[in-house]
Amino acid sequence: MSKSAEVMAKKACEAMQHAYAPYSKYKVGACVSAEDGSLFTGCNVENASYGLTVCAERAAIFALISAGKKKVTALALVVSGDDLGTPCGACRQVIREFAAPDAPIYLCDSRTQKIVEITNIETLLPKSFGPEHLEK
Repeated sequence: MSKSAEVMAKKACEAMQHAYAPYSKYKVGACVSAEDGSLFTGCNVENASYGLTVCAERAAIFALISAGKKKVTALALVVSGDDLGTPCGACRQVIREFAAPDAPIYLCDSRTQKIVEITNIETLLPKSFGPEHLEK
């Protein structure tokens, strides 16, 4: 495991501590890296109008894009509780937009802050729709 992956796992765990999840009590933290190695974090932010909730993965990716970066090279994800979390469908589509198909997605244990599993968006969202499918 690379040192940068371990740092991303820790940063995702730190971000999870800032989650606003008064309704579900399900806290999520994410950390994404850009092509230049800079890291961006996000946490889930719930809303009483559930459809307005923003997931940690999208918050982190949107921070990366807002900083002028264009590509996600890796993503670390952690959720509260005992089980490993994976990105929801909406987050998978956003990851698909901004990450290479083989960019690692690190699924982390919230207690140990260690990476337990490594996957990628091609595995999580096979036969997906992306920008290249749109007519130019």
